[in-house]
Amino acid sequence: MESSMTHVMLISFPGQGHISPLLRLGKLIASKGLLVTFVTTEEPLGKKMRQANKIQDGVLRPVGLGFLRFEFFADGFVCRDNLDLLLKDLEVSGRREIKNLVKKYEKKQPVRCLINNAYVPWVCDVAEELQIPSAVLWVQSYACLAAYYYFHRRLVNFPTETEPEISVEVPFKPLKHDEIPSFLHPSSRFRNVGDIILEQIKRLHKPFSILIDTFQDLERDTINHMSKLCPQVIIKPIGPLFMMSKTISSDITGDISEHVGDSIEWLDTKEPSSVVYISFGTVVHLKQEQIEEIAHGVLSSEMSFLWVERPPWEGFSVEPNVLPRELSLKGKGKIVEWCPQERVLAHPSVACFLSHCGWNSTMEALTSGVPMVCFPQWGDQVTNAVYMINVFKTGVRLSRGEAEDRIVPREEVSKRLLEASVGEKAVELRENALRWKEEAEAAVACGGSSRKSFQEFVDKLTDVRTTLHTKNVS
Repeated sequence: MESSMTHVMLISFPGQGHISPLLRLGKLIASKGLLVTFVTTEEPLGKKMRQANKIQDGVLRPVGLGFLRFEFFADGFVCRDNLDLLLKDLEVSGRREIKNLVKKYEKKQPVRCLINNAYVPWVCDVAEELQIPSAVLWVQSYACLAAYYYFHRRLVNFPTETEPEISVEVPFKPLKHDEIPSFLHPSSRFRNVGDIILEQIKRLHKPFSILIDTFQDLERDTINHMSKLCPQVIIKPIGPLFMMSKTISSDITGDISEHVGDSIEWLDTKEPSSVVYISFGTVVHLKQEQIEEIAHGVLSSEMSFLWVERPPWEGFSVEPNVLPRELSLKGKGKIVEWCPQERVLAHPSVACFLSHCGWNSTMEALTSGVPMVCFPQWGDQVTNAVYMINVFKTGVRLSRGEAEDRIVPREEVSKRLLEASVGEKAVELRENALRWKEEAEAAVACGGSSRKSFQEFVDKLTDVRTTLHTKNVS
């Protein structure tokens, strides 16, 4: 039976913030009766995913009406501190391995479409070379996509080394120099990351569809503007993906830990809206001094807390942070290395979320009805914070990101936590967040905008042998 199914191959950059949304998409596609092969590297997450989900390479797992399987490949890189070398090595090995995998399945289960996320833009080239249609899952906001598009096309002025503080007139929400995705700023330490994202922007004409983890009502003005600005590029908002994927019965998750239930059991013992949830994602690594200031700010607020403190990834030469002993002595919190964030944010005891404002976390908080204390560091995080605070009106600011370059003191931490958790401001933030939650639920419901966009995409996939091979995108 599997040989008659439309076979789609998903290729992910090996980062948790990229794997999770692409895996959600993969499960959604499989649930519609398609065969999905999910591909990423063995390190740093492949082994942990395999262990947590009891994955056997290449073995089909039922998901809804279809099937999902995993393939992991070695990138051959040992030291991961040099991002330039890592990205180049990933491209060399990835191009080779994807071609080998396509060839492996070409007789019994030919691959009809390749789908990648933006940090592996060369997948679009591989698809073109193999004459296979391709699509992209954009894992940032539509607003950030517009900013990168404007930068690439030079439609407005952006900061330069000689004019580093000019504002940027992107559509509907002009951004200050420290509010654009910071990878586009000449002072950023991570310009190479911006370059790899721009490589995907240069290839927007190659995929037959760009999927975005957002929804129509959340970014309506930007969506309408971009559809007129570049009508030849088909961009479909299909989010929030984590809400879409809740309808699927599957034991496969993006988790890398087998122990995720303790956090929920602990939250069950707490009063409603009494806990601050603290997590800075899987990549952000704060200075030890900043960690201590945050910890003492939390203690000063006298709020209970659930703090996710992950050890550094293997291969990265950074020292693990050490949380102050006072946190444990007070007995008001729980410190974990991993937790099921979607379930945590949905828990009634959570009052607010102290976050780095990565897009996955932003979407999950916004559409779970949870106010956010915004502590962005770099990249799209600084832009997401602007939108959470000034546009969506569900957040308060604790940092302006890498351009600010300061240690936020404990007094500010405590003040912002309380502002987002108790009092009139907190009520307003939560009411706004709950409204966005309702809008998101409507988008993913039967007949909703995201649900319809996703079904249109699946219809294209199942008609791939005729429709997509005759497309003509300029």
